[in-house]
Amino acid sequence: MIYISEIGMNYNSNFSLIYELIKQSKISGANICKFQLGWRDKPDEINQLDLEKVNQIITWCSYFDVEPMFSIVSKKAYDIFKQTNLKKIKIASRSLKFDLNLVQKIVEENEDKKIYISLGMWEEKRLPFNQKNIDYLFCVSKYPTFSEDLKKFPKKFSKDNFVGYSDHTIGIDTCLLAIARGAKIIEKHFTLDKSSTVIRDHALSATPEEFRNMVNIGNEIYKKVSLGI
Repeated sequence: MIYISEIGMNYNSNFSLIYELIKQSKISGANICKFQLGWRDKPDEINQLDLEKVNQIITWCSYFDVEPMFSIVSKKAYDIFKQTNLKKIKIASRSLKFDLNLVQKIVEENEDKKIYISLGMWEEKRLPFNQKNIDYLFCVSKYPTFSEDLKKFPKKFSKDNFVGYSDHTIGIDTCLLAIARGAKIIEKHFTLDKSSTVIRDHALSATPEEFRNMVNIGNEIYKKVSLGI
């Protein structure tokens, strides 16, 4: 199992808070800490990450022995990414819908890297790309996602060409359901304060305790699934 802690913008524009979010993600069992690069990054917005800050995040992740990953949302963000040695890339579903040319460029130029692509806004029946280095994640692009929004949730992830699940629900139960149905990657938003109203993501995020419970229970479910139970 791979567990991705989606820190995103949950640092509330307080860059130093990222250090604690990475630390708590690692303690809670995350393998990867993910951030959004090129989204809401204008001078008066919440997520202003330049190359210097990206490199600081990479340094902090290395210190806590967790892998950093970024969603690449714009050409400027991709230019920053190319100046790093990162081995993984996340493509958000909104990028597939609104900037497919950029996504195609990223895919073509990074055959040596693992690429995770969420398909929440992808409306075609065919997959966008067939490269072997790409893993597709099921998601619903609604924040938060409620039970009535999950009618197309995979009954068996491998059968539906999904390797994992990117979650926007409240709680951890849907993530555990995904593991029981064969998901091998879980991406869950992570927060230190669910009551924060700085951005909407806090409400649908997992606290360190919730994330740790998800990992512990999820690993046991995964073992049973692997045994054919």
